[in-house]
Amino acid sequence: MRVVYLDEVFLLNFVVDYLLLLAAGRLAGEVLRRGRLALGAALGAAYAGAVFLPGMGFLVHPLCKVGVGALTVLIGYGGSRRLLRVCLVFFAVSAAFGGGIYALQLLGSRSLALSNGVISSPLDLKLILLSAAGCYGLITLLFHRSARHSFRRELATALVELGARKVTLTALVDTGNTLTDPVSGKPVLVAEGSKVCGLFPAGQAPEPAELRDPVSALERLSGVGVSCRLLPYQAVGVECGLLLALRADRVKVGTEDYGPLLVALSPTGLTDGGGYCALIGG
Repeated sequence: MRVVYLDEVFLLNFVVDYLLLLAAGRLAGEVLRRGRLALGAALGAAYAGAVFLPGMGFLVHPLCKVGVGALTVLIGYGGSRRLLRVCLVFFAVSAAFGGGIYALQLLGSRSLALSNGVISSPLDLKLILLSAAGCYGLITLLFHRSARHSFRRELATALVELGARKVTLTALVDTGNTLTDPVSGKPVLVAEGSKVCGLFPAGQAPEPAELRDPVSALERLSGVGVSCRLLPYQAVGVECGLLLALRADRVKVGTEDYGPLLVALSPTGLTDGGGYCALIGG
């Protein structure tokens, strides 16, 4: 008779589900919200543990598996316009992972077992934790080394400082965004103008309507003690546009400290519900 420890099943499936959700989001080019990914992984792990409880055999039905998988993705990426794409990629990655484990079983490996779609392991809990930490570190290293050649979209906290004034924003790190400072070559932080009012002296922050005419805004702000300039840009439907930009003393996005950086002020919102108000290229 095989003995299964629920804590080990939960932990192992939590790590696997989290990495599957992370991989699906990366492959689909979706915004990553790690807290939501953890909640989705926790649901999958709870389902994996419940399968082994007395009287819960109905959970192994294919419809239950698909339903839990879809709900896991919904928790991790709900509200995204790419939700269907992420869901399909998640199931594809999960199928590939399950096939790999099945292949290991056929080769006689006992390190991992797949029963009724649930992953379990006869290994010691400490060894599982060490293995999971090692795998996560390796995956993080691989993603980091390939960041310049891959497409990444992830949310991070951005701190912008100008003199004694500072603002904190939620920024999207988007390696597909190629807007850079033509002088220094550094990336430009694009922020909604209404979110950076704290960087200007009281009553001097430009209104969204004023930002639509950046030349006039630049003329008015020339004497308020904030270094501003015009930044040319190109976008879909805009062959050559201008944004009002100020030079911040320091910009830190996540763990990346860019030092002095241009902050371009957008007169409109940057997202229709993505949960961020600034973006920066990789």
